[in-house]
Amino acid sequence: MIQCIAIDDEPLALRQIGSYVEKTPFLELKETFESPLDAITYLQENKVDLMFVDINMPDLNGMDFVKSLNNPPKIIFTTAYSEYALEGFKVDALDYLLKPIDYLTFLKASNKAKTWFDLQTSKPEQINSNEDFLFIKSEYKIVRAKLNEIKYIEGMREYVRIHLTNEKPIMTLLSMKAMEKQLENKGFMRVHRSYIVNLNKVGTIERNRIVFDKVYIPVSEQYKDKFHQFIDKNFLT
Repeated sequence: MIQCIAIDDEPLALRQIGSYVEKTPFLELKETFESPLDAITYLQENKVDLMFVDINMPDLNGMDFVKSLNNPPKIIFTTAYSEYALEGFKVDALDYLLKPIDYLTFLKASNKAKTWFDLQTSKPEQINSNEDFLFIKSEYKIVRAKLNEIKYIEGMREYVRIHLTNEKPIMTLLSMKAMEKQLENKGFMRVHRSYIVNLNKVGTIERNRIVFDKVYIPVSEQYKDKFHQFIDKNFLT
């Protein structure tokens, strides 16, 4: 059970989030607050897993409130203003919900939180592989991923997300270092501390970024020379 609190200076919005939490089976509502200052006092004496936090509040806005905490719980922001989205993800928010929030949208964000917490409580996952595919333990299942269907791998702190051509991404509790070692000499290259790419899927390179559909993957300075050697080796002149 994920223990939650909700913070919003609008009583109606607070009641709505509270009711959404209470009807979601894997969430437990511990407390609600109309002021982040009251929440600070509560968090000093109580441990929770997840906070639903409004941003535009008097006295102390939600973003500054989160930044003021030494070891904050995971956060899902709720706000009527989209301009804070980027800043929200800079403080490691799990999601960013724009008001008015319907229950389906809330549930999708909550499921994302559940996936994150499930990964934290599970043992580090394992990979078994051959030349053509990987067997990956993910969310209590073993999933087979063909190497030629992997586009790129994204590091997400404690876990990685494996992006596939025609399937939804696979998340597993592994380090990028372990993933890089497993894929060594199999047509993959690390191009950034957060990205490993399938070189056979690289189609477009734009301003030192690899383009996968609408995703732009940067090639960092640390890996630039090695990647450019690959380009030069396969460059048609």
